[in-house]
Amino acid sequence: MKQKYSYSIPEMMKRLLAKAAPIRKFLLISTSASIIGNLSRMFFMVTGAMWILTAFRFYPGNPYFYAGMTFLLGLVIAVCRYLEGVYSHKGAYGILAGMRVDLFDEIARVSPAYLIDHKIGEILNIATGDIEQLEFFFAHMIGPMFTVILLPLTSLLLAAHFNSLFALILLPIYILVSIVIPLLAMKAGRRIGVRSRSSQGRLKASVLESVYGIRDIQIYEAGQRRMDDMLQKNKEVNKASHGLLMHKSIMSSLPDFFTNLARIAVIAIAGILAGKGKGNPAGTIVVSFAVSASFSSTFSLTAVVSNLLETFGAAERIFRIEDAKPLAPESETPEELAGIETIEFKNVTFAYPHTDKKILDHASFTITKGDRTGIIGESGAGKSTILRLLLRYYDPDEGEILINGKNLKNYSFASIHKRIGLLEQDTYLFDDTIAANISISDPHASLEDIHKAAEQAGIASFIETLPDGYETQMGSMNARLSGGERQRIGIARTLLKNPDVMILDEPTSALDVLHEKELLETLKKEYGNRTVILISHRMTTLTDCTRILSLENAEIIEH
Repeated sequence: MKQKYSYSIPEMMKRLLAKAAPIRKFLLISTSASIIGNLSRMFFMVTGAMWILTAFRFYPGNPYFYAGMTFLLGLVIAVCRYLEGVYSHKGAYGILAGMRVDLFDEIARVSPAYLIDHKIGEILNIATGDIEQLEFFFAHMIGPMFTVILLPLTSLLLAAHFNSLFALILLPIYILVSIVIPLLAMKAGRRIGVRSRSSQGRLKASVLESVYGIRDIQIYEAGQRRMDDMLQKNKEVNKASHGLLMHKSIMSSLPDFFTNLARIAVIAIAGILAGKGKGNPAGTIVVSFAVSASFSSTFSLTAVVSNLLETFGAAERIFRIEDAKPLAPESETPEELAGIETIEFKNVTFAYPHTDKKILDHASFTITKGDRTGIIGESGAGKSTILRLLLRYYDPDEGEILINGKNLKNYSFASIHKRIGLLEQDTYLFDDTIAANISISDPHASLEDIHKAAEQAGIASFIETLPDGYETQMGSMNARLSGGERQRIGIARTLLKNPDVMILDEPTSALDVLHEKELLETLKKEYGNRTVILISHRMTTLTDCTRILSLENAEIIEH
């Protein structure tokens, strides 16, 4: 039988509780405070009732004792409420901070292939919104899990102390409210919670894409189409939210009904006992107050269950990333790649996941140290696929890729990426200084090295015209840079890395003819004795290459 959901609720709770292990001290304090506070709240009602009964001499005892106990319990309730709120949230926020870092590590583990196949907006929403949603589990779930058992149990013991009939009539009501209804609520609302988180994720992704693409939207007058798409996704969010609200309303009204039923049952039993001459007005009042107070835990549990629907929906999306298998897993005992002498594609066949179209079909070629290899072909022919396979974003479906005669799979990712530099068409600039953006390829580079790389890339003169020079913040400059300026910063970044093999994927696509010529001269001068792979759809970019590989119909033809 096919599993309906990726993860069962017990499995998700087990994993979430395992993540809470580092904050168990905080959770122990907050849970203890929750238990003590809720028990104190129940006995506060009991001692208050006893205070009134003894004060008016309806029941023997010292009213001053019960008055003191009432005020003392009120103080305990306040202190426990404070401790529960502080420590539960302190622990929860610490866990969420760690989970954000862990999720980034998981995304890095399966990337970049994973990001190619998934929307960035969805990933960002999971990393922010979904992780934030888990705060409810860590801060508000664990305490009620214990109090929902202890308070009804204490209430039943107190009721049995006065008369076993009270306990017998209350027991099935407690079972319904504390166990049956929450389980039914969880099962009935599971789909609603998943749909709510997914619809919110799609809406946020659409908003993010629209913000990133606002210039294209305005230029091509696509605003109304984007707005229609956003309105449709907004309707989906509203529909899911309405379903969640209806579920919460129904599930919160059921405990209220049974709470009133319990009170009526206590009074009914008291009337029956009184008719038989076994009445105990004081006991009836105490049990009534205790039952009312004990149901506060069941009310909180119902609210928790309703909110957990979204929390489990968020957890499922996070766990899918954590459990995703990398398309190119690293060897358990990887070797270090000391240098690159030869690169060989040997009968390599490859098609992207979930597609049947072969991008490469038994492709074979060899690149030796010092070669300047150009790769040309139409858009979608597989030029960029070659570099993705070489960087092990993916593994070939058939055949093998050899470096220095050994299968690429034998080497560690870190050493492969250290020896191979990559410049793609789009250069991403971080919200940092220009110097920091260039030195991301070598964090230990000196300012002199950064300046040299910028000069080689033909961007130094532009940087020097800026008021803050290399300390200019990209956060304020990013949108004002031209495509060529951004690409030249990317070229400087790659030159600073000084790799054994430099791969340039359409490196001059945003450059004019003059700057293209300057860049090619720089590459020829700086990397004349190293391996360079140039990928382009323009033959002019490949004029200085010693050999050219042409991609046609998933095959490689060498010129």
